[in-house]
Amino acid sequence: MTLRTLLLATALATAATPALADKAAEAQVLELTKASIALRSVRGPGNETGKVAELFAGALREAGWSADEVAIVPYDDTAYLIATWPGTDPKLGPIVLSAHLDVVEADPKDWERDPFTPVVENGLLYGRGASDTKFDAVQAMIAVMELRKAGFRPKRGIVIAYSGDEETTMLTSKVIAERLKNAHLVLNVDGASGTLDEATGQPAYWSWQGAEKTYGDFKLEVTNPGGHSSAPRDVNAIAQLSGALMRIGAHHFTPEVNDITRDYFTKAADFESDPLLAAAMRAFAADPADKSAIAVLRGNPATVGKIATTCVPTMVEGGHALNALPQRATGFVNCRIFPGHSKASIIAELKVVADEPALTIEEINPEYVVEAPASPYDKAFVDAATRAVHAAFGQVPIIASQSSGATDSMWYRALGVPSYGASGTFTKDSDDYSHGLNERVPIGNIGKSLKYYDVLLRELASK
Repeated sequence: MTLRTLLLATALATAATPALADKAAEAQVLELTKASIALRSVRGPGNETGKVAELFAGALREAGWSADEVAIVPYDDTAYLIATWPGTDPKLGPIVLSAHLDVVEADPKDWERDPFTPVVENGLLYGRGASDTKFDAVQAMIAVMELRKAGFRPKRGIVIAYSGDEETTMLTSKVIAERLKNAHLVLNVDGASGTLDEATGQPAYWSWQGAEKTYGDFKLEVTNPGGHSSAPRDVNAIAQLSGALMRIGAHHFTPEVNDITRDYFTKAADFESDPLLAAAMRAFAADPADKSAIAVLRGNPATVGKIATTCVPTMVEGGHALNALPQRATGFVNCRIFPGHSKASIIAELKVVADEPALTIEEINPEYVVEAPASPYDKAFVDAATRAVHAAFGQVPIIASQSSGATDSMWYRALGVPSYGASGTFTKDSDDYSHGLNERVPIGNIGKSLKYYDVLLRELASK
């Protein structure tokens, strides 16, 4: 072999190595995700969330994390995982990657495929937790592992913090946030941030989540002496409660916007196929008191929860015998509270709306939720995320968003730590079956997602 041939062969081998490494990383994402889906990480008897934590911890240790850098912490019937990659400057707060190991229950008889037997069909991975959120958790973790393999040395530490009960009590989420309250910022990868075009399957836009509504469950109750049903009285606990619930169900809280929802309505309108809805989104962003725009947005299930606090009656209980006046009637109302409002202020408004002096209102399970402000509109984060998305997926629009549901981010935000929903997954709206039957996620962009995390983490962890 001539020197020229040897050099050419060496060059070709060197050039091929990154590609081979990329393919190996992509394969590892899929196989590790499938292995985690096969573990039934559902709260209750037989909960295998701890086994998912062990699975991920094993992969991290194989990638170079020491025993001291990886911790699995048992908690009740579940467990959480914290893996630390120390930065070169210990005085700086770390970058936290947040996700969860648990999933919601799934009844196999309702599914077309067994929910805990992962299956790939037509470019989609099926299984409970595929989209919420084992695929995202694995992609982010593998991306960090690849960074470490590549010799990157973060100035800020990078912490992988995966909770074990986000779908139920969120108590491990609370514990983790308290442990990491010195963090610089949190990247919550729970659920797809990118949207694929329904027709072409190409990336349409990417949306970072900077705020979420506070969750609140409230018990409403009326009691009175009751008596024999043959002798009706002017007061009846069931009738009184029913009237109060009807008034609450018909009540509209004052619409409002913040910096994040204004950005969302302004930019997302460009991708709305319904011209009436698109016009209403733009009009509401410009003037949240626009009655015509409000009416349109309230009439659409995709936007009604984005414009204001919502409170909905969800359960009722009452009476003790068919031939007796009720001594007690109880109703339950679920509220999703717009950032900036306390639960106490919402209870006060519900009491006024209910207009029933005999009614009592109290919050239930307050330990599971917390009031949290919106994260700041951080230009440094938005710019870094924009560069990462564009590097991996092309020049897709970047849109801010506010979630109507609760995530682990609320615990960080309550402690003053900025948290942003920022996953590298793209999916079609029509394939979003989180918590639903036949849950699935597209797997065609794993390589691009890893590229996104690589660019984003290099930038955020270097400052």
